[in-house]
Amino acid sequence: MRNVFSSLTRLDHRSLRHRTGLSVLLHAVLFAIALFSAFGIYYNFRLLEIWFWPTFIPLLPIVLTIKLLVFGWLRLYQGWWRYVGIRDLLTVVKGAYFGTFGFVVAFFVAVNVAKHTRDALLFPNFPPSAFLLDFGMTIAVVCGARILVRLYREEMRPVATGGPIQCLILGAGDTGEALLREILRMEVERYRVVGFLDDDPAKRNIRIHGVNVLGPISDVRRIAEAHQVDELFVALPAVAHKQLRKVVEQCQGTNLRFRTIPAMADVLGGRVTVSQMRDVDINDLLGREQVRLDEHEIKDKIEGKAVLVTGAGGSIGSEICRQVARFSPRRLILVEQAENNLFEIDRELERTAPAIQRSCHVADICDQSRIRAIFRNEKPELVFHAAAHKHVPMMEANVGEAIKNNIGGTRVVADAARAEGVNRFVMISTDKAVNPTSVMGCTKRVAEMYIQQLGDGETTQFMTVRFGNVLGSSGSVVPIFRRQIAAGGPVTVTDPRMTRYFMTIPEASQLVLQAGVMGRHGDIFVLDMGEPVRILDLAKEMITLSGFRPGEDIEIVFTGMRPGEKLFEELNMHGEDISPTRHEQIGVYRKRPEDWNKIRAGIDDLLTRADTDDGDRLRDRLADLVPEYQPESLEPGAESVPRAANLREAAEATGNILAAGTGDATVSTQPA
Repeated sequence: MRNVFSSLTRLDHRSLRHRTGLSVLLHAVLFAIALFSAFGIYYNFRLLEIWFWPTFIPLLPIVLTIKLLVFGWLRLYQGWWRYVGIRDLLTVVKGAYFGTFGFVVAFFVAVNVAKHTRDALLFPNFPPSAFLLDFGMTIAVVCGARILVRLYREEMRPVATGGPIQCLILGAGDTGEALLREILRMEVERYRVVGFLDDDPAKRNIRIHGVNVLGPISDVRRIAEAHQVDELFVALPAVAHKQLRKVVEQCQGTNLRFRTIPAMADVLGGRVTVSQMRDVDINDLLGREQVRLDEHEIKDKIEGKAVLVTGAGGSIGSEICRQVARFSPRRLILVEQAENNLFEIDRELERTAPAIQRSCHVADICDQSRIRAIFRNEKPELVFHAAAHKHVPMMEANVGEAIKNNIGGTRVVADAARAEGVNRFVMISTDKAVNPTSVMGCTKRVAEMYIQQLGDGETTQFMTVRFGNVLGSSGSVVPIFRRQIAAGGPVTVTDPRMTRYFMTIPEASQLVLQAGVMGRHGDIFVLDMGEPVRILDLAKEMITLSGFRPGEDIEIVFTGMRPGEKLFEELNMHGEDISPTRHEQIGVYRKRPEDWNKIRAGIDDLLTRADTDDGDRLRDRLADLVPEYQPESLEPGAESVPRAANLREAAEATGNILAAGTGDATVSTQPA
């Protein structure tokens, strides 16, 4: 029998024709066993001479014909026994019912015909209860055979080299149950599930496929240590990011690996596979609820329009291109200085949105004649200006380049948009433009001031969208932390008190689109960035997610704040009037009165001196335009931790504000 099961489980789609024939033959054998068992049970498997030859053998061809036809009608020969489930078994019950009904009809028809054509009794010693017994035995034998095949596949699997990985499943709902089933179906036993964790009291101490629900999620650390768990599978489709962060914080120092199901909100009916499992990412901890867009309004402004994106190969610019492509623009115009980045996003769009016309332009936004030519030839109707120098310490060392690109480049693009009658111009700005302490932030603020005052009474509507750090963008803290962790550390954090606002790249880009289509001239939109995150906590969580212990497996080193950095980012500015919009995640600052002549003259002076004056003189001129600019300042009463301090020394230097806990990976802080 074991060899039969092995043969069945090795069959695949390539041998479908042979598998169906074998299935029919096997079902015939099972039906014969069921009928034999029905008579045997009635006669206690005795007195074979009374029932076997006179009754069983003549009835067998009739019963087999009826049941084989019924099961074929119900397509039960195409079922894959290794994946048998409740629906399959219910179909078997239905087949047994109709088969027994056909058996009863055929039996009495045959008996009545025999009465009129012959004197001898057709089926002597036939017990009427055999109908019911045959019905029950058909269900038992056919379902039992299918279940045995599945059990063989799940219980007799070879164990992976090195032994199975001990794991816990977080969530004992439909998704957790489906995940466990997929684990049990793996060709090789790679995982051994020691239990479930779930906060539902009704599920406490129950068993799912033989696996216990061990306790609430809050006991994850204790249970993981008690059972020597290696991996934690998050199987909660609607898990809150804060709840997941809490779990990770609880498990710091346990060397647990965290894995989850991708796109949990899209999992329908628990249909997941282990192959879809991925490591829990920092985006899962810091992300928020999916952005709700007014897609009708966005589509109305984008569909059939020519849309131009500067910085199209960058992290934000490329995502804006992806989001814009969803709304069927007539033409997508990509402007980017880095030709490799431009090539990659163009190739991606060719694959994902082949119906949309595209044109790619390698161009420096500071090149006025080149930008004017692009606008003149392409005639864009909507512009998203994402090109900028964003690296804070790098711009502190290259003040003139920040001025030329962030201010001069923005002026070139904005002037070209106005000259060619672009309908809407959306500039991507930063929270570092609020009370700036860095050259990057100050130059972005000057660019905001320019486009706010530009074009009053003109056709073009100019607006700005501000947001904080985006997870995973080029030069941001997350990819730097990943590289440091992969290298074995140390992870470098500038200051243990430093906090930042974070959002995901898709979330930021979607809100940029939403703000861009509903704004008026001069508006500065501010995106809801949620709660600020301490960079040290981010480092510890990334180390933990990598399966290491902060401060033990991977050291965290504090290097001190760098030029232009702030301990805390801000989202508003004195003198601006914030108002809510119809979108709950977007606020708007109305235009603050500025001296337009002073702005234009100051920008002209800055651009004239950008390549000749030293950094300090250029900073002074920036401060003339932006009075709130305070170069390299710290918040009142805040002093940076000395460079090269380790986790313990930093805790002492900051009054033991750091928890003595550990983490699992190496992290380095770099503002986005």
